[in-house]
Amino acid sequence: MKVLKFAIPALLIMAIATIGFWQINGKQDGDAFAKEKDNLKTVQPITPNVKNAKYEVKDGVKTFHLTAEPVKQEVSKGVYMKAWGYNGGTPGPTIVTHKGDKVRIVVKNNLDVPTSVHWHGLIVPNKMDGVPGVENSPKIKPGDTFTYEFTVKQVGTFMYHSHVNPAKQEMMGLSGMFIALPKKGNKIDGVKVDRDYSIMLNEWSLQGSPSDDGSMKDMDMGGMDMEKGSSSKDGKKDGMSGMDGFEEGKVPPGTYNVNPEAMMWNVFTFNGKQFPATQPMEVKKGETVLLRLGNISMQNHPIHLHGHNFKVVAKDGTPLPKAAQYEANTIDVAPGETYDVVFKANNPGTWIIHCHLPHHTAGMSDTEEGGMLNAFHYDGTPWPPAFQDKK
Repeated sequence: MKVLKFAIPALLIMAIATIGFWQINGKQDGDAFAKEKDNLKTVQPITPNVKNAKYEVKDGVKTFHLTAEPVKQEVSKGVYMKAWGYNGGTPGPTIVTHKGDKVRIVVKNNLDVPTSVHWHGLIVPNKMDGVPGVENSPKIKPGDTFTYEFTVKQVGTFMYHSHVNPAKQEMMGLSGMFIALPKKGNKIDGVKVDRDYSIMLNEWSLQGSPSDDGSMKDMDMGGMDMEKGSSSKDGKKDGMSGMDGFEEGKVPPGTYNVNPEAMMWNVFTFNGKQFPATQPMEVKKGETVLLRLGNISMQNHPIHLHGHNFKVVAKDGTPLPKAAQYEANTIDVAPGETYDVVFKANNPGTWIIHCHLPHHTAGMSDTEEGGMLNAFHYDGTPWPPAFQDKK
């Protein structure tokens, strides 16, 4: 009886201690699990002014749909261009995938000329590369549909664009962003990303007198569709024209055709929009921000961020080794290049990001900003006058 008398309290003490141990360690395990679960959360990439492509999953395959078609797009207030795009806009919708995804991209051609889609920077089977004639990849005839199928083998920032007469079709707007995320989470260079933004750089030559229907008044519709009056010194037509008398950035309201053969441009866009039509990018203090840049234009663009330094962590969809990474606040993005840069949101305010070629950020008047310009806006900070309609 004495043994039992002392044994019962001892057992109770052991039970209480065990329960306490379970509670303490259970909480620790729960916290660790919650932290790991948070690390595995995927932050949805955002392309300001552009939607992400919708998809459906069946039998383990993600299926996207793209339609190449004529589009009428407002690039800034009252300024419309008649271009080509995908799914009603240019750039087309951003395709977001994960490494290892099996994807099927069904492309419908609603143009009156053959087209294709090239997956810029992605490693795909030869038949799926979208370069007809010189590779074993088909043209998509007007009215036809072709399905591209491949497995995403990389992680990074890529683009897609036509590779049939690209000098014309790319410059008409047939392009978009393609993002390949890690299988799980949004860790970049070992750091969890809180925001993921993309900007596609482009330039346009809008021609013709302002009209409601985009008709090119006083235009010769034959040959290269050059403007009458765009001539060289000897009086012959100059195929290098396309400025149409407008100063860069100072195209008056109206509807215009795009001249894809021009080698001079008067409209410069982030994601198909000129400032102030560009949608600001929201951040919170303390967040880690990933910015993806893709240049589908024909010129270099030195992109400069105010108020912060960023770290360049990837180029052309390929992570840079630690020794090759560097900090900067301006990066020169050449045609066909993509860059991933990361910065810490540690300086509250509204901070612009823009091309540092002054004529690429010209506004409609001598006192306005425009063109290739957007901003990062910290949550809870006042909006400057130029952004009052963005509240």
